[in-house]
Amino acid sequence: MTKVYLFDWGDTLMIDFPDQRGKMCDWENIQAVNGALQTLEALSKQHQIYVATNAADSTESDIKLAFDRVGLSAFISGYFCKANLGIGKGAPDFFNRIIETLNVEPKSVVMVGDSYDKDIEPAVTAGIQAIWFNPMGKVGQGSHEVQEIRRLSELCT
Repeated sequence: MTKVYLFDWGDTLMIDFPDQRGKMCDWENIQAVNGALQTLEALSKQHQIYVATNAADSTESDIKLAFDRVGLSAFISGYFCKANLGIGKGAPDFFNRIIETLNVEPKSVVMVGDSYDKDIEPAVTAGIQAIWFNPMGKVGQGSHEVQEIRRLSELCT
């Protein structure tokens, strides 16, 4: 079954350097997370890939520019953010709007993100399967049992 994968941006597909300010597309140095290129390349052969980010100061074109700079944009079908949805990612309505926009069933959507509170909880509440990207092995603080991965490449197995 073809799925729609939604990936978080910062610290899931690209490193969100804490000392950097402003839009990531304008940073001097940007970097993809280890395994992001190979994972997106493999998944995009059979599934649709979108970015679902809480980045409040970046537009869709800013986000695409950052992905262009690290060679990931070729595998991404689109970008969802506060600027084009009108709502931030911490609420289930963010995911409901994506589901409506894509005209898909929630059960065909998988959210992959590193923030349990902003990525996992609201996605599960919206009826979406969620996979917690937890490279540091943090202890889960949520009430939902979800699949957990330490490396993005685990999505391809």
